[in-house]
Amino acid sequence: MTTEIKVPQLPESVSDATLVAWRKKPGDAVRRDENLADLETDKVVLEVPAPASGVLRELKVADGTVVTSGQLLAVIEEGAQPAAAAEKPAPAEKPAPAAEGKAEAGAEKAKDKEKLSPSVRRLVEENRLDPGAIPSSGRDGRLTKSDVVGFLGKQPPAAAPPAAAGARAEQRVPMTRLRQRIAQRMVEAQSTQALLTSFNEVDLTAVQQLRARYKDRFEKDHGVKLGFMSFFVKACIEALKKFPVVNASVDGNDIVYHEFYDIGVAVSTDRGLVVPIVRDADVKGFAAIEKEIGEYAKKARAGTIAIEDLTGGTFTITNGGVFGSLMSTPIVNAPQSAILGMHKIQERPMVVDGQIAIRPMMYLAVTYDHRIIDGREAVQFLVTVKECLEDPGRMLLGI
Repeated sequence: MTTEIKVPQLPESVSDATLVAWRKKPGDAVRRDENLADLETDKVVLEVPAPASGVLRELKVADGTVVTSGQLLAVIEEGAQPAAAAEKPAPAEKPAPAAEGKAEAGAEKAKDKEKLSPSVRRLVEENRLDPGAIPSSGRDGRLTKSDVVGFLGKQPPAAAPPAAAGARAEQRVPMTRLRQRIAQRMVEAQSTQALLTSFNEVDLTAVQQLRARYKDRFEKDHGVKLGFMSFFVKACIEALKKFPVVNASVDGNDIVYHEFYDIGVAVSTDRGLVVPIVRDADVKGFAAIEKEIGEYAKKARAGTIAIEDLTGGTFTITNGGVFGSLMSTPIVNAPQSAILGMHKIQERPMVVDGQIAIRPMMYLAVTYDHRIIDGREAVQFLVTVKECLEDPGRMLLGI
């Protein structure tokens, strides 16, 4: 009995997907619910599970093909056994220890290769690397893109053949669907909005002291670490309540004031930047916000985040400081009208009560759509964020 494998139903806002890579080839045995292929949309990576156990008989589309919901991808023969298993091989002598070790290593390397994410597999194959020879740092021993890049950086440069001396090589790599979507949205934002950026700086002494005082108790009680992001989310909500237009968006000739606070938190992944949404963040505590952000980050980097997690949002926070950025001008995540940029915390000499003191300082940036947000509102919004972070008790007291 044959069973067809079709493209799963794509999310409502996604019209098609790209089949990045098949995990199996014709003749391979497959198990029910085993992932057979990766489909990349402009937001998430979807898996194609096997509907039944058996043998993969035929692939209907090749790697790199653009597919739509319900399209036929392959055919499985249920209950069949792979050709190699069907034939009973003659008894063979037990391999020598060295040969046995090599066979086991080869099987383990093949198994490791099946676990690779699409971006890592592509990098490994393009550079003809053995994944089993690369030290891994990912969860459950998985190989990450940074592992491969670091491994390549440690390899001695290959000597170019005499005939190619002085040649300058180039490599053309297609953009991923996510990267194409990011590029499109960034261009749209800059071409349709009147973007302007205002800067300020914040002294994070009080936040650091609060975290140091309660971090152990917080983690013990809530099972999550007390990070900086929850403080910034809460500070932004207080500022958005005072200046509602920063939480608004433009729809034609109308301004839509959102009376809820769905805060997007930008997460960097191997495939590009995604922005999962913490919904109704104003009614969530610090622990709930930290847990939700942590779970979204894991899903995004594993490629398992749902399209619903990335849809909507009224305001976004992005943290370039984790990569060492001291100052930047973030781009608004349209159709939102503003975005807050966090940066690196750096100790600097500051004048405090007439005395010079070393304080942990961070530059803040708010980029906003000047069509509806005036400079006065943007500056006062940023000052409110600064005041909340320099005196966190204000957020608890609502003052």
